[in-house]
Amino acid sequence: MKITMAHGSGGTATSELIDTVFAKAFHNPVLARMEDAAVVPGAGRLAVTTDSFVVSPLLFPGGDIGRLAVCGTVNDLLMSGAQPQYLTCGFILEEGASLEELEKIVHSMAETAREAGVMIVAGDTKVIEGQGGIYINTAGVGFVPEGRNFGAVNCSVGDAVLVSGQLGDHHAAIMSARMGIENQIVSDCAPLGDMVNVLLASGVQVKAMRDVTRGGLATILHEFAEASGNSIELEEQRIPVSAAVQGFCGVLGLDPLYMGNEGKMVAVVDGTDAEKALECMRNAKYGANAAIIGQVCRRQESAVFMNTAIGGSRIISELFGEGLPRIC
Repeated sequence: MKITMAHGSGGTATSELIDTVFAKAFHNPVLARMEDAAVVPGAGRLAVTTDSFVVSPLLFPGGDIGRLAVCGTVNDLLMSGAQPQYLTCGFILEEGASLEELEKIVHSMAETAREAGVMIVAGDTKVIEGQGGIYINTAGVGFVPEGRNFGAVNCSVGDAVLVSGQLGDHHAAIMSARMGIENQIVSDCAPLGDMVNVLLASGVQVKAMRDVTRGGLATILHEFAEASGNSIELEEQRIPVSAAVQGFCGVLGLDPLYMGNEGKMVAVVDGTDAEKALECMRNAKYGANAAIIGQVCRRQESAVFMNTAIGGSRIISELFGEGLPRIC
């Protein structure tokens, strides 16, 4: 078998590659949880994550690859209940890369790290032959307070599913910039520390959290359903999508449920805390458009359903193959 572009889509091909190659070779109890960040023992409990960023264009409406690298890594740590502390960054620069663009990216990275409250404590740079591209790899470390144990396996019948804002902004912004489409859509690229901290400080019973990145909302909810052995039921009319992104999707035939985001999170909370969690999200930075979009139920094991605006119900599948124009 050869590696195809579908193996980087975040959907079923990605899952199969992880399961059959990486998870099989690296198997251990921590990795087997398949969360965005691994919580491990150390000086207290540590959360550790790593990610690589290959977006094109490097600079886009609402952000750049540097801000993206910090937000993506910090948000992965936050979703495990950790307080992010330290990042490392490795730059792979292709010959011919613009020094001016690199300086903008590094400055943006530093500003975003300050906003997120983390320190970039180590790094590396390599230069290779190429066409002037810039790629960034980051690793992040955070500390997990005792008593926090979030994960998809904790989702249970009656829990509420919330999303922190409008879907598809980042994906649409990248595609618009790449294709030369003029509109007002900007990336949602943002660190979610304030929102997570407000939510957890409120006493809301949080079961699981994920940032909605590659593969989109549909793929994440499938992971929740599969890990917990339950099903998830969504309400189509409650899912927040801006009019601009809806129009963009209509032109290109895209579905916001499968589009990447870089400043949105999904939270599954105890059903009795749904309204309290919604209030916390809406009062936090970057959460003005948060919504309760569904619930965990038992219609069918490991499945995701959507109650449609016209009164029907349909199965929401996991992203399969390419599915969308790739943004990273």
